[in-house]
Amino acid sequence: MLQAVLVDDESKALESLTWELNNLSNEVNVIASFTDAHEALGYLEDHTPDCLFLDIEMPLMDGFQFIKSLKNKSFPVVITTAYNQYALKALKNEAIDYLLKPIDTDDLNDTIKKIKKFNNKNQTAEKLEQILLNFNARSLDKKITINTDGKLLFLESDEILYAESDGNYSTIYLEDGQKIVLTKKLKEVNALLPDTSFFRIHNSFVVNLGKIKEFLKTDGYVILKSNHKIPVSRQKKSDFLDLL
Repeated sequence: MLQAVLVDDESKALESLTWELNNLSNEVNVIASFTDAHEALGYLEDHTPDCLFLDIEMPLMDGFQFIKSLKNKSFPVVITTAYNQYALKALKNEAIDYLLKPIDTDDLNDTIKKIKKFNNKNQTAEKLEQILLNFNARSLDKKITINTDGKLLFLESDEILYAESDGNYSTIYLEDGQKIVLTKKLKEVNALLPDTSFFRIHNSFVVNLGKIKEFLKTDGYVILKSNHKIPVSRQKKSDFLDLL
C-alpha cells in the first residue's frame, strides 16, 4: 500500500481528500496531513513517503514554491487543484500528475498507476546502484598485502583457497599449491580478507566462497574445487546457510 502525505491549507479539503483516497482506492494510506506548508516541509526532511498530494493555492507559500523548497525530491508529487489552468505548470514543476477537485475515481486510479510506475523505476535504479557499489567494493578488495619473512606479498584474493589456524600461526593455501605460513592468528588473517568473498566457517578455517564446490549438510563439510575438505562448525552453520 502506498504511504501518502497530504498538504492543503484548508482542513476541510484535507478531510475530503483523505476520504477520497481511503474510499476511492484501497491502495493508498494517508500517513500525515498538514495545513501548514512549513510544518509539512519539516516533516518531509525526516520522512520519505511513497507520494505527496499537494494543493496549489496556499497562503504564504504556494504549491510550486513548496516543491522548490523540498530538500528531498525522491518521491512523486501530485498537484491537487480546483483550477484547470495550473495543469501544464504543474507538470513543468516536477509534479508527476495533477488532479482536479472534486477528484474523479478514474483519474485517481490513473494517478496511482503513475505513482507505482515512478516508484518501481526508482527501486530498480537503487538496486542497480547497489550492485555496482558491491562490484566496485569487490574490485578494490582483490589485492591483498601479506607481510611475511621480511617481505611483502601482493596476492589476488582469487588465488586463495582457504586459510587455516595453528595456534598463533596461520597458513594460507593458494590455488597453485603454495602454502604461506604467517605469524598471525586466524582472526588477524581474516581481517585482511574481503568479507564479500571470504567466510570463517570454523574457528580454524576461513574459506574463499567462490572456491566451494559442494556443501555436505549432513556431514558438515564443504568441498572446494581443489577437493580440499573443510569442516563447518555447528555454530557457524546457520550463518553460512543464510549467506549461501
